[in-house]
Amino acid sequence: MPHAYLSVALDVPLPRSFDYRAPAGAAAVGERVIVPFGRQTLSGVVLAVSETAPDFAGLKDIAAAPGDLPALPADVLALCRFCADFYAAPLGMVLAAALPAALRQPKPWGGDGGMLQWQATDADALLARLSPRAKKQRQLAELLRTPQTREAVREIAGDALRWLADWHAAGEVIAVAPARPTGMPRQASLPQLNPAQAAAVDAVNAAEGYAAFLLYGVTGSGKTEVYLRAIAERLGRGEQVLVLVPEINLTPQLEARFRQRFPDEAIVSLHSGLADGERTRNWLQAVRGEARIVLGTRLAVFTPLPALGLIVVDEEHDGSYRQQEGVRYSARDLAVWRARDRKLPVLLGSATPSIETWKNASEGRYRRLDLPLRAVGGAVAPTIEVLPTGRIALQDGIHPLALERLRATLARGGQALVFINRRGYSPVLACNECGWVSGCKRCDAKLVLHLGDRRLRCHHCGFECAIPAECPDCGNIDLKPLGQGTQRVEDALAVRFPDTPPLRIDRDNTRRKGSLEAMLAQVHDGEVRLLVGTQMLAKGHDFANLQLVVVLNADAGLFSVDFRAEERLFAQLLQVAGRAGRAGQPGQVLIQTRYPEHPFYAALLAGDYAAFADEQLAARRELLLPPCAAWLMVRAEAKRIETSLAFLNALRGALVGMEVQAMTPIAASMSRKAGWERAQLLVTAATRGPVVAAAAHLAALLAAKPPKGVRWVIDVDPQDV
Repeated sequence: MPHAYLSVALDVPLPRSFDYRAPAGAAAVGERVIVPFGRQTLSGVVLAVSETAPDFAGLKDIAAAPGDLPALPADVLALCRFCADFYAAPLGMVLAAALPAALRQPKPWGGDGGMLQWQATDADALLARLSPRAKKQRQLAELLRTPQTREAVREIAGDALRWLADWHAAGEVIAVAPARPTGMPRQASLPQLNPAQAAAVDAVNAAEGYAAFLLYGVTGSGKTEVYLRAIAERLGRGEQVLVLVPEINLTPQLEARFRQRFPDEAIVSLHSGLADGERTRNWLQAVRGEARIVLGTRLAVFTPLPALGLIVVDEEHDGSYRQQEGVRYSARDLAVWRARDRKLPVLLGSATPSIETWKNASEGRYRRLDLPLRAVGGAVAPTIEVLPTGRIALQDGIHPLALERLRATLARGGQALVFINRRGYSPVLACNECGWVSGCKRCDAKLVLHLGDRRLRCHHCGFECAIPAECPDCGNIDLKPLGQGTQRVEDALAVRFPDTPPLRIDRDNTRRKGSLEAMLAQVHDGEVRLLVGTQMLAKGHDFANLQLVVVLNADAGLFSVDFRAEERLFAQLLQVAGRAGRAGQPGQVLIQTRYPEHPFYAALLAGDYAAFADEQLAARRELLLPPCAAWLMVRAEAKRIETSLAFLNALRGALVGMEVQAMTPIAASMSRKAGWERAQLLVTAATRGPVVAAAAHLAALLAAKPPKGVRWVIDVDPQDV
């Protein structure tokens, strides 16, 4: 039997591919194969096929070519190669990250039946044999007069899929491929665009080939409506659209709005909150062109889309687009690269654009489209007021004036949000007698008090323990919580406003699937009028009756060593302020601070993000900080800090003669985490080319001779200092 020789990328931390033998024609470039690797069996992607055997002995045969992955197209392979080269990551790991989890397993994917739709061969005959008392079965039979998805069948009853399987086995139901919609989509009623929105839509629709747009609009200015109009235009041309959102919790509400606007379109979501089977089926629908709108978080940027015509990146400034574990990359930056490579437009939207994007727009690489007004008639930006707390006796951490405004807002039937970006009951438990505080034994961090669970937890390494009955150092039993978290604020408000019980929304109480959607539904229906929340509520949500926002603990970002801290704080506060006054109601925002004279608050009160961004950009240009310089951070951790620093110093020596400047290694801002001592090496250059070359050089050195007792990460364009 003739053979072919495959070069296969595997999900291993090595910057190379591996050769295997296979029957001729068993697999093509971009397809999936299952191969032996040492004592393991792994799934990999074919990078090249040759008829010539490699020049070494002992070549292994592939274990299987399951044929369950449509060949990754050339543009997706190119995107993955660019990601691997730019971020100094093994190509096999990038390709693995680009695939759904079910297609990374070393076994065939057997769930493709979910891609099909189901229809009764003779609905009347099926109904005739069903008992009149089997109401749910009869409802399903009626539904199957037309093709239905598994998801639609499942919604009928818990046993509906079993009935479907029985009827299919009996030949009463058949599987059919879904029809692909063509032409201009049918849309629900369209709102009137204001002139700025209309101009933005016209600019995007007129784009031919690659074009990058920054849609810079104040909160509530109707950026989503611009997205929808641009998407409709691309669908009318028979193209697909990729829409990236930063957080899972934004996906359901945006998907609902898209389904309402495009009722006949196949719309799929891709995010980590989906079960493996559902995510794989959605991904395959996109790959095959059956889904014309793909809505997803950062990993969706790699999704193969044969008819891709437009990429939208909503809230482009958001840090969630940056992958911080495994292969580190920016989905926003990859989206722009992909648009350029595919020669199609990319639309980046934000009320508070990142300084990187602002620089690109200022220098003409992106075209800026401004939406200066709120889209709802009569809606105006909320008033922002700073409440000094230095000489005020706070009540449960809340300014008396804020409590008075909360009471007045609730009395007139409005909704209010108390925003504090800190989970738990209190950030620390302390002893007033000896000064002991609840520190994590594995990190340079404090254990957060979670009073409801009677636990102390580290939000960095996951360590937790019971609340001690007495001080571990002096035996004092009167331990006190210091500071506030969402749980403590919730308890305080419940006491002060017993007739309007608060609803807390944070990561601690939205872990169960569907819980966040249920809570947001309560808010939209008016069942809840007093909210306590973290940054989960700061972006993307549209609460029509929200009239007041109170921000606690805003000063935390003012004195960070990270040069991006003020940019992030400005964006966060402007985003959370934008939740108020969105439907013609007057909106108020109160920000508590001990430093009301700080220049940051003067800029925030002016509400002019453009002026703030220009000032930030000028400062970074003068100080040679990103994006006016290129950075690479090498992070290392070992059981002893001396080991980490020695490792980084050796790497610094390996960069001598390259066109970069390598700083002296220092301890990380959190020098100990989960029992490991951490340090970092900063490498800089005026442009990205030398930094990328330095990253590749270091990655090759470390792959050739892996260090012992040291864990390391190469982070190109680091977002945390």
